[in-house]
Amino acid sequence: MAWDEWEQLKSRAADKQSARLQLNSAADTAGGTGCADLVVHQDDLGAVGHEAFQLHARLHDQVDIAGAGADDHGAGTTMQAAAALKSHHFAMGAGLETTVSVWTSQVKAVLQAFAHISNHLDYSKKLHAHDDETIAAEVRGRDGSAVSVSVLNSYFE
Repeated sequence: MAWDEWEQLKSRAADKQSARLQLNSAADTAGGTGCADLVVHQDDLGAVGHEAFQLHARLHDQVDIAGAGADDHGAGTTMQAAAALKSHHFAMGAGLETTVSVWTSQVKAVLQAFAHISNHLDYSKKLHAHDDETIAAEVRGRDGSAVSVSVLNSYFE
């Protein structure tokens, strides 16, 4: 391919693209018009956030092997067993301590993920509700009704 030919192809490609905003959209699989908007209902977000919160609470209560059966010094039964095994020179004691340490670390990571999901969905729900109110207040038709997305899109063409 000659350099001139490459330049011509680039020029034609640039001519085909206009300097306007174009919103991408997915085809409507339900046989509709193909202009469906992304819709997430507040109840859906709330339900997912609530499930994440409940999973966090159950996980926190049920998987604590480090603190289960804690003695006066705060050591759980698993760590007490590890200490007893180590005091009798069993290598399994150190392995049990490592197991508790890794398990606790992994549980904390999962708990943090559930908390992040729950908090993020609560935040997103509030933020988008506020954004919707702001947009609804600013974008109204002559009769006071909300302006549809298709009308807004026509302003950018």
